[in-house]
Amino acid sequence: MAEVGGSRRAERPRDAVVRRAVLALLLPLGVAVVAGLVLLWPPSVTPTLQGGDLVEGVVLALAACPDQSADQCQRADVEVTGGPDSGGVYSVGVPVGPGAPRIEPGDRVVLQTNVGAPPDQRYVIADFQRGRVLLALAGVFAVAVVVLARWRGIAALAGLATSLAVLVFFVLPAILAGEPPLLVATVGAGAIAFVTMLLAHGPSLRTGVALLGVLASLLLTTVLGGLVIELGEFTGIADEAASFLPAFASDVDPRGLLLAGLVIGALGVLDDVTITQAAAVAEIQAADPTQSRRSLRRAGLRVGRDHVAATVNTLVLAYAGAAMPLLLLFLLSGSDWSQVLAGELVAQEVVRTLVGAIGIVAAVPLTTALAAALLAGRSGYPGGPAARGDARRGRGRARAS
Repeated sequence: MAEVGGSRRAERPRDAVVRRAVLALLLPLGVAVVAGLVLLWPPSVTPTLQGGDLVEGVVLALAACPDQSADQCQRADVEVTGGPDSGGVYSVGVPVGPGAPRIEPGDRVVLQTNVGAPPDQRYVIADFQRGRVLLALAGVFAVAVVVLARWRGIAALAGLATSLAVLVFFVLPAILAGEPPLLVATVGAGAIAFVTMLLAHGPSLRTGVALLGVLASLLLTTVLGGLVIELGEFTGIADEAASFLPAFASDVDPRGLLLAGLVIGALGVLDDVTITQAAAVAEIQAADPTQSRRSLRRAGLRVGRDHVAATVNTLVLAYAGAAMPLLLLFLLSGSDWSQVLAGELVAQEVVRTLVGAIGIVAAVPLTTALAAALLAGRSGYPGGPAARGDARRGRGRARAS
């Protein structure tokens, strides 16, 4: 027993060296992210797009317009439930024709105000109220996460809230303020990676390894995406929203914005891949602490190949699902699919998909090699398989004696 104990004591300095090495790599990166947040933190955004106020209402009744059929014109009596006219009932025009939403009595709608218009044109139906449905869905999601992951699930939800806060209060306002979109997205992605991974997975060696894997893969993704955007002569203003933006935010670089979106979009998938690889290598090493760096890397890559095979379609199917109306229009137009894919509107999504997929593939060997190099030779972590095995053997010997 003394020999075993002496062996463990000899291995513990190796653990301390590994932790110091990971901290030495992560600490300057964390300081750089914090400095970037401070230097690039934007002023408050001043709205420049003016539109009517939005209020809520409930449809009471529907009727055809005078001297017209219901297929040609309809009006609805709507009770306003918010704003200065709350409690009042107004006659509102209802959209008709192909593609018009189906509105029925009892529907909860969103009304847009036409300031200064006569009473029969005071409000226009802008949309349906979906807040309750979305809130209920978010509640189901949160409960499911907490039930399965418990305290770790609560931490993951806090990380999700942090990600949204970084995007809403830093990334988007900083880009509107004229800061370089790629630099802003890089700093924002770094902040999201640090906070969310530490919250969701805890401050551990495997989390540190996964963070290094995320940052290295993001660097590769950024360089590759920038190269493709430059060689492909992308303008960044192919879709309607991007082409509309320069009229109200002339300081925003559309090409930089395209690359910034690529970086942010790749981050979420890289988090999943890197933490899985780091955890897999850590579990393999804990089960057999005597494994060499080479055997750890090989075992981790076997797990990584299955992971890549399962996730390589993720980005492709996500885009195809979101762009189905657009793809249907291309199909109806009889366009040559090679021309469709080469057109900037679709090609920029192809670039996002393929560059993101390359980042996923690269993250596996990068994180696995890093985890194997740092974890090989460690004594395992408390409570790991090796430790539990030692504890069971010790109890068995105690009973035998």
